[in-house]
Amino acid sequence: MDTKFSVALHVLTMISESKEELSSQDLATSVGTNASYIRKVIALLKNSGLIESQQGKSGYQLVKDSSQITLLEIYYATQEIDHISLFNVHQHPSEECPVGKHIEKAITPIFSSVESDLEKELASKSLRDIIDNLYAEAKDCD
Repeated sequence: MDTKFSVALHVLTMISESKEELSSQDLATSVGTNASYIRKVIALLKNSGLIESQQGKSGYQLVKDSSQITLLEIYYATQEIDHISLFNVHQHPSEECPVGKHIEKAITPIFSSVESDLEKELASKSLRDIIDNLYAEAKDCD
């Protein structure tokens, strides 16, 4: 998995909690990357209907409350998918080998179960949970 998911969480948290309008450069500085990468992540979030911007104005806004945006929605948006598929089974195992002949059917149920559990966990958490964790962490550091 690439970093678009964690970058999106960072960006969405900043958008949610900032009192100021944030440009892609402001977001890039906080993330520690370049503004063009942030604009790519922003485009994914906009295309998925999670954020919006106004023509001629700098900055972005969440389309709905942070407690209503699930981590699964953000994951799907940033990975450009509609279901989690973390594990790929290798191609062309030998049909002549007793392991090769049956390995895909032996591991697929386990892979599917893990992916399903991850989907359920991400669906049960919201952007608000990330924000709450951030404030708790910041408080612990003071």
